[in-house]
Amino acid sequence: MTNIILCGGSGTRLWPMSRTLMPKQFNKIFGDKSLFQLTLERNISLCNDTVIVSNTEQYLIAKGQLNDINIDCDPSYILEPIGRNTAPAIALACMSLDVDSIVLVTPSDHLIKDKLSYEKVVNKAKVLAEKGYLVTFGIKPTFAETGFGYIEADGLDVKAFHEKPDKLTAIKYLDAGNYYWNSGMFCFKAGVFLEELLTYAPQIYKTSKEAFDKVSQKETIRIDYDSMINIPDDSIDYAVMEKSLKVKVIPSDIGWSDVGSFDALYDELDKDNSGNTINDNHISIDSKNNLIIGDNRLIASIDIEDLIIIDSGDALLISKKGSSQKVKQVVSKLKEQNSNLAHTHLSVYRPWGTYTVLEDTPGYKIKRIVVNPGKRLSLQKHYHRNEHWVVVSGTATVTVGDTTKLIRPNESTYIKMGEVHRLANDGVIPVVLIEVQVGEYTEEDDIVRLEDDYMRQKEGK
Repeated sequence: MTNIILCGGSGTRLWPMSRTLMPKQFNKIFGDKSLFQLTLERNISLCNDTVIVSNTEQYLIAKGQLNDINIDCDPSYILEPIGRNTAPAIALACMSLDVDSIVLVTPSDHLIKDKLSYEKVVNKAKVLAEKGYLVTFGIKPTFAETGFGYIEADGLDVKAFHEKPDKLTAIKYLDAGNYYWNSGMFCFKAGVFLEELLTYAPQIYKTSKEAFDKVSQKETIRIDYDSMINIPDDSIDYAVMEKSLKVKVIPSDIGWSDVGSFDALYDELDKDNSGNTINDNHISIDSKNNLIIGDNRLIASIDIEDLIIIDSGDALLISKKGSSQKVKQVVSKLKEQNSNLAHTHLSVYRPWGTYTVLEDTPGYKIKRIVVNPGKRLSLQKHYHRNEHWVVVSGTATVTVGDTTKLIRPNESTYIKMGEVHRLANDGVIPVVLIEVQVGEYTEEDDIVRLEDDYMRQKEGK
């Protein structure tokens, strides 16, 4: 069986902890592991192979987090330049497999606490998938949730899919006993799914096949932008599952949560005797039942109850519990303002390493840059800024114009506006340096790439 892991998502519901370039599945919310890493670990014993479908920008985050955990997994990747929902993502992954391959499709951002029960329902689904069915997993509801779609079942047969209900309807579903939350997990043969997709959503099948056939390298499949944008945007539920006559549902009581809001996250985190989530950076004075997340600064709370406080270093969210679904409205306003706060954290992952913005003020910006061993930045220039580099640790190989030299700890160099330059790490330990940018414009799109090891666009971030 092959695990298809879907790594899409824009990170809007858990902002500011989650951002477009660092969505919730990669945040290490539960101990020292991310939801993505927990997904890999959960399925590695059930599946022989893994296919990860990811946004191009998040590909190296996924690779890095995979390398950080001790599991025997060598996945292939489908890289999408733009998301077109779950139906195309799953179609592209299935096209990379043999038609008789049984696939287990899982989101990368769900929490499943009962591993034994999970393994049992997956094995039940596999038996049905071998018989040619499209299997979905229905989560046994524990309360009248209005934020999920529901599956109405008659045993293993699906009677109907239902949209997110109002409160009274959700209560009726809960009381009926044969309605389940739609988990977004599936199991089927790759070829059976593609046949059903061709039958019920032929345009998605056709454009996905055209995009896939353009790719020559099949281990890391990079779909080009023009091909991807031509694929209709649709979910697997709308495109196939609600129309197919081959659908079965496995009722599942597996300790599942989609961690889709801060209220849901509060329910899953450990708490102290006052009901506050445990945080070493939090001092509580007569405060109760609060979700407190923040690692950068001390958070002190006095006489407050039932609040959500999220401090990410560059943004602070304060909300009443029960209102956290409105976080998406904050993200919408940030996008209207063209704010980078919707997209990036202070720390940003790049193919060569990371950078962290230490200060950003009109006229200058200060960054901490880490270049991993054997990696280098693009050969580039800037039109609007000068740069000063001071090496803190490691030995940097710096090219400016026609000159290449080594810069060691406590040494520095200067790059004038418009000069062609490159930073590389030819050593065996990370290079850490402080970069001071001085100029009228210091945003990331003031980069003109002349050569790039990672095939990124010539201008932009």
